[in-house]
Amino acid sequence: MTEFDPTQHRMVPEQRWFEDFVLGERFVLPSRTQTAAIFAAFQTASGDTHPVHYDVEYCRARGMPHLLAHGFQTLIHTAPGAGLFPFMVEDSLVGFLEQSSRFLKPVYADDTIYPALEVIELVAGRTTGTVTLKSTIYNQRKELVLDGMQKFLIRRRPT
Repeated sequence: MTEFDPTQHRMVPEQRWFEDFVLGERFVLPSRTQTAAIFAAFQTASGDTHPVHYDVEYCRARGMPHLLAHGFQTLIHTAPGAGLFPFMVEDSLVGFLEQSSRFLKPVYADDTIYPALEVIELVAGRTTGTVTLKSTIYNQRKELVLDGMQKFLIRRRPT
């Protein structure tokens, strides 16, 4: 029997460095149906108590079919930690630099959303590089509900 080595207990067996990323590379994140539990958890975490996010009758009285997801509630599903990206850069990630997003269509309770990240820019520096990821979320109707970008500072491969 082989002795257990905790350094080999990794989600992704091979570490990636700045040079290993390719324009157009995609990282699909798990789809999620926006359940009442997700709405309640977000309300608790954010402290946002506006009835548009937790009172169905309030929403219906204003022409909405169901609870309206807070923009940040939708955005959090683009967190790279929901997928493999952070496991790929465990040893090379320096930091999360920037994030922006546009909320293009409403997300309601019971919608299923499909987030993804795509490498759209690689800017090499001397010892690090910036990896820019385009973030997108589509709903079950194939409508783009969110787009944006995230930038990460990643170390270059040690020599």
